[in-house]
Amino acid sequence: MKKFFDDIKKDIKFKSAGPGKKLTDDGSSSKPQAPKAPHRAPRKTPTEGAERAGAAALARIEHQHRPVLKTSQDAIRNQVKRELEAEAAATAASLKNTDVEGSGVPQKDLSCFSVSGVFFICPLTGKTLRKTEREMHIKEAILMRFSEDAIEASIMMIHTFNKDKEKVKAALDIISKYVENICKNPTEEKYRKIKLSNKVFQEKVSVIEGSREYLQALGFESTTLQVDGEDRTEEFLVLPAQESEALEQLKVHLERLQKGEPVRAKLDRQTQVFRPSKHATHFELPPDFYNLTAEELKREQQLKSEIVERNTMLRTKAMREKDEQRERRKYNYALLRVRLPDENILQGTFLAWERVAALYQFVRDSLENGWQPFELMAPGGQKLKEEEELALNECNLAPAALLTFSWDAAVQADIAAAGGKTAVLLKAALLENIKTLS
Repeated sequence: MKKFFDDIKKDIKFKSAGPGKKLTDDGSSSKPQAPKAPHRAPRKTPTEGAERAGAAALARIEHQHRPVLKTSQDAIRNQVKRELEAEAAATAASLKNTDVEGSGVPQKDLSCFSVSGVFFICPLTGKTLRKTEREMHIKEAILMRFSEDAIEASIMMIHTFNKDKEKVKAALDIISKYVENICKNPTEEKYRKIKLSNKVFQEKVSVIEGSREYLQALGFESTTLQVDGEDRTEEFLVLPAQESEALEQLKVHLERLQKGEPVRAKLDRQTQVFRPSKHATHFELPPDFYNLTAEELKREQQLKSEIVERNTMLRTKAMREKDEQRERRKYNYALLRVRLPDENILQGTFLAWERVAALYQFVRDSLENGWQPFELMAPGGQKLKEEEELALNECNLAPAALLTFSWDAAVQADIAAAGGKTAVLLKAALLENIKTLS
């Protein structure tokens, strides 16, 4: 199983490489990749239930007829290849449609930007990804998990692939009822059978990606049965009779499903320290930071002169607030720099709607003595309060800002009175990679 999944990755990498590239090249990003994960023990041979769940997952994604349960590895391999190749083509087309080239927006070399882009880290693989790579990579990583833990993979599918939380909740309620009835009535065969044509199953359960895969991972098998009192057959999902120990496991798996969470890529802060510089307030942001199309970016550049004229006009409070809200919606991310008492500069990337507390935690995690209280001052002298539930863009920190760090004066006075002093500010690991801001 592991070998054919590895072969899939090689085939897809070859097709996406394009002309003039080598198979060993990684054309997704110039950003260094995250360190390789430590060597794992060889995977166990997937169980028959895991193979059924995996085959069902691939069939559902393609929106095609499901394969027979005894699907060969070659058939599964071809399905995975077609799915991932189609997604790669769709992503490439999307990028082409939104490409700023030819739109009139000036193109710049990545080295000119204050940060090379916005990156995310996959919690399943640890790989560093661009925004456009997140969804497809996470989907692939979840599908690969079927060979290790079909229960976990199907739960991830349900909570990650389906965006409507209310529909997911409705499906979970029905699946929970299935399992609870089986556990309460283990000898009643009717509770261990699910008719696939049942209206409730069709409208509430089967429409949720991963639901059938989860049921098959629990042990339900697809079977054609005679309809009672009729001369015809229908497809059912049937769970074989369960021993008491297996019933307890069903309860455990149900609890895992109910507590499941979506798999989301985590924003890479791209923490960087710079030496003292007079360029600290100069920012050149890449297009990733803007929630605008290429044409909108072009119009924004043309409207800059109008902003100066508008600021000279008398405007009502409502007019100003409307303009501020519109301004905040332009940006998805914020590049923030913090000038420290030793004049070194700490830089990190944030979501524009993250709270001020996230900024404080980022700075605290970078300090050698994170226990000492400190304050952050925004441009214009605004003191940011960690306890306030304000977003960074609500504090006018998006898309970029330089803040000033200062230790709490009262605590510093106590340290000085005791004969102590704060010598080193940042952790040694950060200072080892200090750079010059150009």
